[in-house]
Order: sequence, then structure tokens, then C-alpha cells
Amino acid sequence: MATIHIDRILETCIKKGASDIHLSVGRPPVLRLHGRLRQLETKVLEPEDTVALMKSITPDRNQQELQEEGGTDFGFAFGDQGRFRVSVFRQKGNITLVLRLIPTQFLTFDQIGLPPIIRSLCRRPRGLFLVTGPTGSGKTTTLASMINYINNEMDRHIVTVEDPIEYYHTHKKSLINQREVGNDVPSFAEALRRVLRSDPDVILVGEMRDLETISNAILAAETGHLVFSTLHTTGCQGTVNRIIDAFPHEQQDQIRVQLSTSLIAVLSQALMPRKPSGMCAAYEFLVVTPAISNLIRENKTFRIDSAIQTGKKYGMQLLDDHLWSLFERNLIAADDMLDRARQPGELQEKLEKAGKLHEAGDAMISIRGEKGENGDEEKEKK
Repeated sequence: MATIHIDRILETCIKKGASDIHLSVGRPPVLRLHGRLRQLETKVLEPEDTVALMKSITPDRNQQELQEEGGTDFGFAFGDQGRFRVSVFRQKGNITLVLRLIPTQFLTFDQIGLPPIIRSLCRRPRGLFLVTGPTGSGKTTTLASMINYINNEMDRHIVTVEDPIEYYHTHKKSLINQREVGNDVPSFAEALRRVLRSDPDVILVGEMRDLETISNAILAAETGHLVFSTLHTTGCQGTVNRIIDAFPHEQQDQIRVQLSTSLIAVLSQALMPRKPSGMCAAYEFLVVTPAISNLIRENKTFRIDSAIQTGKKYGMQLLDDHLWSLFERNLIAADDMLDRARQPGELQEKLEKAGKLHEAGDAMISIRGEKGENGDEEKEKK
């Protein structure tokens, strides 16, 4: 019964174009559709339902990990209809599942809305390219598009290290090997330690989770490899600071120097509901020019945002500027724009000047409060 049940839910998810399925005790199955949670009109799940659903799709190795650790992650193929990335965990003694649908089609840079300079950055012989943003912001899709572009256009040896493998690549012009953490290799750090011996040109590290992985990724970028990876940070300036802060204080000057020469770009994404339906990506983009390289080396990262504003000819832009342009083109709603903004107060002022403040609804009340406090601080400083 559970297998039929899970198949029906998976089919509904694919048919409706949802991104995630939530299976939790006390609620019917819930889909995330265009960024919003939508409940299916089926029975409320009981504890035995989620256990049966879990057992119908979870490999034995992962069921054991769930028993021992209280959670597990894996990926599986649903026939040829699609692949899902699954997170299973315990809460209040019950089993909960979250399944993310991994699209089978690779998107082009134009479909994602990435700047044209990305093509030339993907041709670089070495360096570190980071794609950052919160969970569910489309980082995996963007990276898969870049790897697919290299695979189609260049003869490279690409090695990916992922947990779990999401997009499946086939050998095209490039040779591509995908290693899964927990299946093919015990950890990201271990995979990175060994990868340099396998003659790679391009390395994709699914996630820079710990100090060892971060330092190995920087080392690989320094020693003549093009390295792609992700971090759960928002904003380009915050990403650079996060990497440096991961290291002990006495190593930070050395890491600044290494990062200033190895980092080539940071793309920071946010995924939001598109009007009238669907999703669209807003991004902040930093290309490391000699001037920005100096800012990183000299510990002046607080000036990166203004350097991005003056680097428009390289395709650089701040997140809030892109959010505003999406709003002006009527692609996103005002309240979604303010929710995702880094400086919501400034965007609210722009709305006020444009006479569109009424469109923001509830999103602006909290900003009024914040802005008032900041305003008082400014007066005190003066």
C-alpha cells in the first residue's frame, strides 16, 4: 500500500511542477509549489504511514543511519520520470520525509538569467568559483548548468564530489566522473585529498562544510584547477568573510592572500515566486578584479559592495539592484522583494518615491521599526 501511495505522491509532484514534498505526521502530504506550501487533498498521515513511506524508498544503509544518527540523506530515481533528493529525520519520535525533485533537464545560462561573462569564467584554467545562498535557492541547478556547459564545449576531465549526486551527467566533449559521499568516498575532505591524483581539470565540491574541505578547495584552485563549490551564505561580501573567519586567527592573513589570488567569482542567489506563476532567481555577482583582490588581501572586505556597484561592465551587481529591476519588470511582487532584500529599508524608500508602497503589504511594517532605530543611531553619530 505504501509503495502505491508514494508513487502517487511522486507523480503528483512531477505533474504539478512542485519543487518539494513534505511528509509529516499530523498533516496530509504537502507540496512546495512556486515557493508556496500547498496541502494535498488526501488523508492525514499517521506515524505508521510515514514509517511505511520511508521504508518503501530508503536503502538499508540509510535506514541504519536513521536508526543510529536520527537522520539520513540519499537520492533515488523514480523510473525515468525524475530523480529525488531525500532527507529523512526524526521529530517528536516520528519519522518525517522531505523530498526535493531534481529536474532532469539542464537549464541554459540564459534560462537562469546569468550574466554572459560566466561563459568566459568557465573557460578559466584555474581558480575558485563559489555559488552561495540559502537552502533551496537553486545553487545545485546553477552549478549543474556550468558543469554541463563545460562538458558540452570543452575537453576537460571533470570530477564532482556530491552528497548525494543530484544531476547525472554523461560524458560528452569532456570526461566526467561523479563521486558520492558515503557511497564512493567517506567525506568531502577525503575526496578532495585524493582528487588531485586523478588528473582533474575541473573539480566540483558539492558543499564546503568544514575547515579541511575549504582549505583543500582553495589549495586545488591554487594548484591549477578550476574549482566550483557552494556555501550557505548570503551576499558576496559575507561569503568572503565567512571563508576567512572559518580559519584560526593566526592563519587568517595567509588565507586572505591565498583567497585574493585563487577566488575568481562569487554568485549569490535567492529564488523567489515569479508573477503570475513559477520561480525566478535574483542574484548578486562578484568578479574578482585586481582592485577587489587587493581589498581581500588588505582586509577591506567592507568595501566590496561599493566595488560591485562600480564593476557593472563585468556584469557585477548587488542583490537589491537585481531585485528592484525584477520588480520594475513586474516579475516579482513588492512584498517578496522586501522579504529577500539585504537593505529592505532602502528599497522601501524607493517604493515610496515610486508611489507603490501600498503593494508591499505586511512586509514593510517591521522595516519601519528597523529603519526608525537606525535613523536614531545616525542622529546620535552626527
